[in-house]
Amino acid sequence: MIDVMLVTAAYIAAQMLSDITSLKIVSFLGFSMDAGTLIYPITFTLRDLVHKVVGRRGARVVILAAAVINLFMAGLFWIVSRLPYDPAAGPQPDWDAVLSPVWRIVIASIVAEVASELTDTEVYHLWVTRITRRFQWLRVLVSNAVSVPLDSIIFVWAAFGGVFPTAVVWSIFWANVLLKGAVTVVSLPSIYLVKRDRDGAA
Repeated sequence: MIDVMLVTAAYIAAQMLSDITSLKIVSFLGFSMDAGTLIYPITFTLRDLVHKVVGRRGARVVILAAAVINLFMAGLFWIVSRLPYDPAAGPQPDWDAVLSPVWRIVIASIVAEVASELTDTEVYHLWVTRITRRFQWLRVLVSNAVSVPLDSIIFVWAAFGGVFPTAVVWSIFWANVLLKGAVTVVSLPSIYLVKRDRDGAA
């Protein structure tokens, strides 16, 4: 039960942090990149941990719950950004400038997350039920190899296509794929951190 709570909380927290930080485009190792990419890649492996402890059906529920929570968070930020400042506290323009949601990015992020994470769930499930339950690190690698580029292509073009020059959008895409791929490789051993294994559960 503790494993379930910890991996679920970590997954949803990482999703929320990545959506907030995606509002800023940064230069990282020579690439243009949304800052959410610094935290978001770990969600793919965390999703695999969720799948391992609660099964496919539970993973789907957690993915959709994270999407609803992120949408609620963006809505709350939007409402707060529209509320007037308290004159006694003085102006606070930085809050609105930083946290007021850019709806195109919010929707692109949530759609990409749901599509890629649900795909990751199905690939993971097929791997452990049709191929092998051995080599747990390999199930993470295979499922992430499909979901990482899918997430990146949906997000960067939905969020930034037509807004930034094509070269910048592709730079953001490749930065996403490379960083997410690197995080996947580094995080492979974490699949062994949880003991309860519901591989193949419906």
